[in-house]
Amino acid sequence: MKIGWAGLGNMGKPMVKNLVKAGFDVQVYNRTVSKATEFAKETGVKVAATPADLVKDVDCVITMVADDAALQEIWEQLLAAPLPAGLLAIDMSTVSPDTTKAMAARVKEKGVAYLDAPVSGSVKPAEDRQLIILVGGKEADFERAKPVFDNLGKSATLLGDNGAGNYAKLAINAFLGITVQGLAEAVIFAKKHGIGPDKLLPLINEGSVGSGITKIKTPGIVNDNYAPAFALKLLAKDIRLAREQGMNTPAGVTLSEALNGAVKEGLGEEDMMAILKYLS
Repeated sequence: MKIGWAGLGNMGKPMVKNLVKAGFDVQVYNRTVSKATEFAKETGVKVAATPADLVKDVDCVITMVADDAALQEIWEQLLAAPLPAGLLAIDMSTVSPDTTKAMAARVKEKGVAYLDAPVSGSVKPAEDRQLIILVGGKEADFERAKPVFDNLGKSATLLGDNGAGNYAKLAINAFLGITVQGLAEAVIFAKKHGIGPDKLLPLINEGSVGSGITKIKTPGIVNDNYAPAFALKLLAKDIRLAREQGMNTPAGVTLSEALNGAVKEGLGEEDMMAILKYLS
């Protein structure tokens, strides 16, 4: 399978590397050309100058970009170009289900099959092929995409028609955000009463409230290091999308307000755990 890949951010790079290791013929496109050129030197992939060039002579085009606007920008250029017959499009970004449904309908008119396939997991799971892939679309298209998914994650699940993958991802990220904010509030409360994170977090992690995310975030909290595994601004975007889709429960609303406040204070580029800095 020949693949055209658009988007070489923190997630895109390790995912492409895994496809190359698996033997796929991959060419890449990135809006910042220098990133694509540097990546090509490292991996040997071909670089497309434009989205139109990306889809010449490929079986599948995969997008992994930051938001709805970036996805729409790429597809506006793709739709203006000749598209290969039987092209399979897979969007692995976290975008609005409304955007996905509209995009799927548009590309269908061009004879293109479309899957939304956002992933649960950050950079380390991407590097280790341990992503959980959440898919919306037709079963036949899902089966065509399985060889790709099998080399990117530990599981891929078809959840329904287009948009279903997006809804599942937003639900998971809502829970993620609420967990991270809850962890931050626990750390702040304990610290006010003389119990530092180095004492509190091992107790949390050894008990029933500990989880994968509390363990992953412990070193960063203890060392006051918020280098982004998942940027706070991206979580804020995801929670905004969930709110637009009707999430109006108390914890979700509070989380949205806190994340937006943190972005306004300049913490958007830091890891989502920097919500601790904002709430402090």
